[in-house]
Amino acid sequence: WYWQKEKREPYVKFMEANYPPGFSYEDFGPLFTAEFFDPNQWADILKASGAKYVVLTSKHHEGFTLWGSKYSWNWNAVDVGPKRDLVAELATSVRNRTDLHFGLYHSLFEWFNRLFLEDVTNAFKTRKFPTSKSLPELYEIVAKYQPEIIWSDGDGNAPDTYWNSTGFLAWLYNDSPVRDTVVTNDRWGVGSICTHGGFYTCSDRYNPGHLLPHKWENCMTIDRSSWGYRRDARLRDYLAIEDLVKQLAETVSCGGNLLMNIGPTHDGRIPVVFEERLRQVGAWLKVNGEAIYGTKPWRAQNDTVTPGVWYTFSPKEGKVNAIFLNWPVSGTLELGEPRAKLGETQVKLAGYKELLKWVSLGEKGMVIALPQLTPQQLPCQWGWTLQLTDVN
Repeated sequence: WYWQKEKREPYVKFMEANYPPGFSYEDFGPLFTAEFFDPNQWADILKASGAKYVVLTSKHHEGFTLWGSKYSWNWNAVDVGPKRDLVAELATSVRNRTDLHFGLYHSLFEWFNRLFLEDVTNAFKTRKFPTSKSLPELYEIVAKYQPEIIWSDGDGNAPDTYWNSTGFLAWLYNDSPVRDTVVTNDRWGVGSICTHGGFYTCSDRYNPGHLLPHKWENCMTIDRSSWGYRRDARLRDYLAIEDLVKQLAETVSCGGNLLMNIGPTHDGRIPVVFEERLRQVGAWLKVNGEAIYGTKPWRAQNDTVTPGVWYTFSPKEGKVNAIFLNWPVSGTLELGEPRAKLGETQVKLAGYKELLKWVSLGEKGMVIALPQLTPQQLPCQWGWTLQLTDVN
């Protein structure tokens, strides 16, 4: 897009300097080799991250499908490049080795597809592209791989009537093999985003910082400026684990899920920096998972007195979870939101055995004495959870 459509100078110059004259985008196909792609290893990393679902990009805006699609002749991973059905391999490994729900991302439109461009010229009065390419592919991936999430994207400035999104979704939820398990997002044509859908995404890297009345998802990237793999990325371009824990706590406290994007390489590897981040999030969730999984938003999302404190509620146990991102130097943490009840309220630090002492401030909340621990004795790094029972 930057090279061939917008013709941005750095991209054009890079291609001229490093590729033969007349090199086209299609010539990248055979260079996508995936020789190191090990779906079992991917599944193990995904499991170690503590994630509950995974969404693979089955096709992006350039139309190359990662499965041998009947509707993408000679422009798919089985005919060109890896010569493998990457979708099938990952689906099998995820299902055999983990309890993650397997989902597929699919782009409705394609930047340079001639049929799509023809429909654009006709102001979407013709529907050649969705009827011969986009919709058949959607039916194909549902029938073939039975994904539990369909993550649609890329409306190409066309309305949902052009895509026949309602027709496809009616089939998906009523007659498809995944009708009882599938969930979908909100990107099904102009005007549907943040308005229609099983869960809302609203925009990329969406993090409202306040409670939304409808289930939503913050889809963001560990690489601050790319959804793919960048060979020229610097360490500072990647979010640190502290940033990711903060994103997770903020998102879940406001009723959202976190979809954390990583960019694998052309030869099929998850780069080590991404693997490390995923495993770090998993290590944090091993200690603090009760404050994330199966929780609901509490009456307050963050604390009014101490910044960097985010609340979730565990309905089964009736627990309020206060996730705090900075360990106070004073050794005491003041919380303005929970009202403690003398003789009833109990406070625990996730991953630490003993109950914590606290003092009620009446209407103004409570002060909690944190245990005096060396960095080695802390139950985890990067953020901690207080579990409060019997508070108002």
